[in-house]
Amino acid sequence: MLKKERAAHLLRRLEELYPETPIPLDHKDPYTLLVAVLLSAQCTDVRVNLVTPALFALADNPEDMMHLPVEDIRAIIRPCGLSPTKAKAISNLSKILVEKYDGVVPQDFDALEEFPGVGHKTASVVMAQSFGVPAFPVDTHIHRLAKRWKLTPGKNVVQTERDLKKLFPRESWNKLHLQIIFYGREHCSARGCDGKSCLLCKELFS
Repeated sequence: MLKKERAAHLLRRLEELYPETPIPLDHKDPYTLLVAVLLSAQCTDVRVNLVTPALFALADNPEDMMHLPVEDIRAIIRPCGLSPTKAKAISNLSKILVEKYDGVVPQDFDALEEFPGVGHKTASVVMAQSFGVPAFPVDTHIHRLAKRWKLTPGKNVVQTERDLKKLFPRESWNKLHLQIIFYGREHCSARGCDGKSCLLCKELFS
């Protein structure tokens, strides 16, 4: 198959396999999603979902969070790893949200990326999943599968995101990035597939 044919095949088959794409991180609004995504860096969604209930029981909004001692935040989120950095980022971004944005998470990529601990991927997840703005957050699963499926040379996540956005319709991005993540976790993991053995790899390259 040509690259465009592989992309069209993947779009159709992933829709068949994952017609529903629930957001993996538990949250109730853009703020709690922002915090959860920040915590998910180098951590599994499952572990984040185990940790956030205790954190949000103490503070589930920026104003309450900014008044929590950083050490208290750190103690709760320690299982997620990188807790000193993440705790400071959560505290500081909460303060900025209150002082600059009246406690409301801005619907703007550039504004989100200015927050401590928030990079392009985190901003993209929030824009896509909280506000429905087309975005294509590229995590390790997507980066790996895009290379495995020969959709991009994948030298870095920036290039992978750019190439995937060119290949797939804009209206598919928000759902498709989750479908690829789900498929990678379930069928085409780094060790579980050599690029030839899972269902879609067989279909694409047999």
